[in-house]
Amino acid sequence: MKLEEVKNELEKDLKSVKSLNDLDELRIKYLSKKGLITELNAEIKNIANDAKKEFGQKVNELRNSFTTFFEEEKKRLDEEMLNKKLEGEAIDISLPSTKVISGAPNMLEELVEQVEEVFMSMGYDVVDGPEIELDKYNFEMLNIPKGHPARDAQDTFYIEGEEILLRSQTSPVQVRTMLEGKGEKPIRMICPGKTYRRDDDDATHSHQFMQIEGLLVDKDISLSDLKGTLDLLFKKLFGEDTETRFHPSYYQFTEPSVEVDITCHKCKGEGCNICKNSGWITVVGAGIVHPNVLRMSGYDPNVWSGFAFGFGADRLTMLKYDINDCRAIYNTDLRESKAFDRKEAE
Repeated sequence: MKLEEVKNELEKDLKSVKSLNDLDELRIKYLSKKGLITELNAEIKNIANDAKKEFGQKVNELRNSFTTFFEEEKKRLDEEMLNKKLEGEAIDISLPSTKVISGAPNMLEELVEQVEEVFMSMGYDVVDGPEIELDKYNFEMLNIPKGHPARDAQDTFYIEGEEILLRSQTSPVQVRTMLEGKGEKPIRMICPGKTYRRDDDDATHSHQFMQIEGLLVDKDISLSDLKGTLDLLFKKLFGEDTETRFHPSYYQFTEPSVEVDITCHKCKGEGCNICKNSGWITVVGAGIVHPNVLRMSGYDPNVWSGFAFGFGADRLTMLKYDINDCRAIYNTDLRESKAFDRKEAE
C-alpha cells in the first residue's frame, strides 16, 4: 500500500474513534509489527536512493502525527470515562453512616501503663532489657547458684547449653541497672516485660507472661519503705480502701523476704470465692535486697540497702477486671475486649 493511501485511510479511521477499544484497535492496525505504518518503513529499501530521505521523513511525520493523536485521544477518553464513573457512583451524604466497630485498649497494656504512671510519679525510671538473657544475669548474680530448682529445664527455656536462655523473670534488668550504677548512685526503677517459663497453657497459666519488677537502692532503706510504696500502688489500682499486709517468705535474692497480700477488692475483706473466704489475696513477692546481690553488682551492702518486688501483670489484670481465664487477655475478639473499653462504658 502506498504512502498516500495509508494517509487517507488513517484520516478516515481517526474520525471513527468513539472509545478506548476503538483507539486500541487503531493502534494495532497502524503501529503493530504488521501495521500499515510499520510496513511503510519496510518499503524504504525498495525506494530509489534519491527519494529515500523524503519518503522516510513523510513516514515519520505520519507516525508522529498518529502517536500525538493517540496520546491526546486516550487522555480525553480516560477522563471522560472517569467522570462518568464518578457521576454514577456519587456518594449520597444525606444517608446515615455505618458504624465502624473499633477495638478497645488491651486491658493488660492499660494495667501496665497505670503501674508505670504510679511509679513515675514517685521518681522511678521505666527500664527495659533483653528477653534473650545470659545465665549470669538471670540466675547467678541474683544469688541463685547452680543446682537450684529454678534452674530446672522444666521451668526455663534454654537456648544454647545452660548459658543462654529466654529470661524467666525481669530481674536481670535490675542487675544490669545496678552494674551501670557502678555502686555509686541510688536507683529507682521498674522493669515491665515479657518472661518465659515452661508451663501448660490453661485458664490460669501460660508459657509467656508479663512481669513487673521494681528495685530501689539507696541508704537506710527498710521494709517500711517497701510497705508504703506497695500500699500506694494498690490503693491507686484497686481503690483507697485497699489494705496491704506482709507475711514471711523466702526468695534467693532478698533477705528478709515477704509475700504481700491485699484485701480482696470484690468482698472488701469479708470473704468470697475469689479470695477463698480469707478476705486477702497474695499478689507480690518482695523483700530487702540480699547483701550478696548488692555486692555482686558493685554496691557495698554496708553502705547501701534496698528493696525489690515482682508480680505477674497478667494475674493482677485478671483480678482487677474479674477475668477467670488468662487467655482472654490476648484474645482479639471485639465482643470480649469492648467490655473493658472505658469509652464504651461511658
